[in-house]
Amino acid sequence: MKIIVGLGNPGKQYEATRHNIGFHVIDELANRFKLPLTQSKFNGMYGISHIGTEKVMLLKPLTYMNLSGECIVPMMDYFEVDDDDLVVIYDDLDLQVGKLRLRQKGSAGGHNGIKSIIQHLGTQEFNRIRIGIDRPANGMKVPDYVLSKFSDDERMEMETAVKKSADACEDWLSKSFLEVMNKYNGA
Repeated sequence: MKIIVGLGNPGKQYEATRHNIGFHVIDELANRFKLPLTQSKFNGMYGISHIGTEKVMLLKPLTYMNLSGECIVPMMDYFEVDDDDLVVIYDDLDLQVGKLRLRQKGSAGGHNGIKSIIQHLGTQEFNRIRIGIDRPANGMKVPDYVLSKFSDDERMEMETAVKKSADACEDWLSKSFLEVMNKYNGA
């Protein structure tokens, strides 16, 4: 089984914020695959289906961003999923708005959700799709910025980024992550 995880925070007040872009990609995939996230386990909402020849889980951890690993790792253990069969989608301050960067390993880079996953997984080696949200301007504090909403201009770029991220996830179901990485990092 492959697990596609989108990071975010649960609750209406966080829905359209920068920090929830991972949830938006999961929503896009759930729509495409006609796979509602109606099941709950380990403080996460998920759905499982066969997509082509792959068994796939779409997962939204409901632990709040900073504790994402507390949901993901027990889910992987329960369903006996290897680290190679995990992809995590999340926001990145160090990329310009809407830019994608796929990686197979790396540090948390200051992202507390990724820090939690690394801590619980015991490795930095897992697939990830980072979606750029840019850095705050005018001295705005990072926590306030990541919990703010996108401007109208940014929203259009982010809709494209969400679709591209979902495309990359779909490609991963039939190709190696390295192939997908090469395709989307060059785009």
